[in-house]
Amino acid sequence: MSDLPPSSIPPVPENTPYTPPSASIIPPAPAGELALTPNDKTMGMLCHLLALSGYIGIPLGSIVGPLIIWLTQKEKSAFADHHGKESLNFQISVILAILCCVPLILLFGLGFLLMLVVGIYAFVMTIVAALKANEGIRYTYPYTLRLIK
Repeated sequence: MSDLPPSSIPPVPENTPYTPPSASIIPPAPAGELALTPNDKTMGMLCHLLALSGYIGIPLGSIVGPLIIWLTQKEKSAFADHHGKESLNFQISVILAILCCVPLILLFGLGFLLMLVVGIYAFVMTIVAALKANEGIRYTYPYTLRLIK
């Protein structure tokens, strides 16, 4: 099983609990932050899921939903504060990317395709972030402008 000789493998104490390898990828809570409650996870997840309200036709719903959760929960939970800022920063970045597609529609007609790609990417990444928040992981969106610190 191992390339090491049996004498060089340190013995495992008998009362050591088994820790699955996947448990090591979840970062611990930052110093000074208490363990997460189910409410913290729910509010973190809602910060992301309410951003999907823009897809059902609510004007600026992708910004207003996360903004409401973030403003009401940022003082109560550092976890919800983190996810609220992440969601807002990502949704602002998506809106800016879509606005950059408008001139491309007028010039080349490729803006429609690019808008579709941005929309699908935003939808998928929002779902991924909501799932990570529900697991208690401090998720950070890739390719996002950090406007709210």
